[in-house]
Amino acid sequence: MKIIILTVFACSALMAAAPKTFTGVITDAMCGKDHAMMNIKPDSKCVTDCVRAGSKYSLLDGSNVYELSDQKTPEKFAGQKVKVTGTLNGNIIQVQSITAAK
Repeated sequence: MKIIILTVFACSALMAAAPKTFTGVITDAMCGKDHAMMNIKPDSKCVTDCVRAGSKYSLLDGSNVYELSDQKTPEKFAGQKVKVTGTLNGNIIQVQSITAAK
């Protein structure tokens, strides 16, 4: 019985760590889904300016904003729709790759 329980927990841990693909828009943690409060146009410039001011690149998937562990790659995708592959740990995606979405 103990072996079965340990096996179930081990499998659950491995499944939780499996990479997943998230689709959304590269934003920043401060503005999230609404860049209007900063009054900076376009959104890509707002994202870049906010990150330069200390905010973190994040992914907005429609309703959730996830911080990204990779803070270099998102720079070229600011304000654009992307696919992020990685593992979700709390509210942070441990990024494996970021590619443009169609």
